[in-house]
Amino acid sequence: MSAPLPLHQSRHLGALRIHALQAGGQQLDGGAMFGVVPKTLWEKRIPADAKNRIPMGMRCLLVEHPDGLVLLDTGIGNKEDEKFLSIYGIEAAVPGHRTMLEAALAVAGFRAEDVDVVINTHLHFDHAGGNTVVDEGGAVVPAFPNARYLVHAGEMHYATHTNERTAASYFPRNWDVLKATGQLELVDGLGELLSGIRMRHTPGHTPHHQSIVIESAGETAVFLGDVCPTAAHIPLPWIMGYDVEPLVTLESKRALWRDVVAGNWLVIFEHDATNAWGRISEGPKGFELGT
Repeated sequence: MSAPLPLHQSRHLGALRIHALQAGGQQLDGGAMFGVVPKTLWEKRIPADAKNRIPMGMRCLLVEHPDGLVLLDTGIGNKEDEKFLSIYGIEAAVPGHRTMLEAALAVAGFRAEDVDVVINTHLHFDHAGGNTVVDEGGAVVPAFPNARYLVHAGEMHYATHTNERTAASYFPRNWDVLKATGQLELVDGLGELLSGIRMRHTPGHTPHHQSIVIESAGETAVFLGDVCPTAAHIPLPWIMGYDVEPLVTLESKRALWRDVVAGNWLVIFEHDATNAWGRISEGPKGFELGT
């Protein structure tokens, strides 16, 4: 990475305190990240390195909620080998901690044992890999031993019925142990998960991808997940090549941005290396990051 990513950033959302926690750096091919958008356009927003890779983060969100600490997504974890980490340009190790996410939690003043609820936007390895970790004895265990893990039932079905294109993104070791411990809860995405926290169906990246909407004291934020991974992806047609249904992503973004702009919602980017959050405005050239 060109510069160290901040482990922790925080702010208030209404009556809630929220924390952007960095779970690791990542470098992916810029062409894959921007799909049909030409490099001559996207490299003006995020320059690529000599291998055509762009710098990214794996940002998670911690919410200090009246019902307990709520964590949205969990990053990569510590289960993958050096070859895998090299392929995806992942830097997620911090001395003295099992994962960078645990180090970020510590900077925020918390431990893994303090987390009460984990919510996954979807189950790709860079969003749900940190659901579980390898312990000192080499066993795969829940990373958050006291937490309930909430996953959309449709996403779990999709993750466990893969094909040649999707199998490389879904690893059962990221959730199987949670089934065994009884911590995994499948939800339908209808209604609130907790007071003021709900899933919003934003399909396209995967058919059951969920963004997470948080409301408190008249303010609203949305943790985007992969419907819009970075601020550079705000324009409607700027869609990842990784999305299994890019035209569906287009309509998910269009509907979401209408609500975001109308309500002046805070948007939280999971993969942006520099921008944790911001607000979106609509101008003559379409939707863009506001000032």
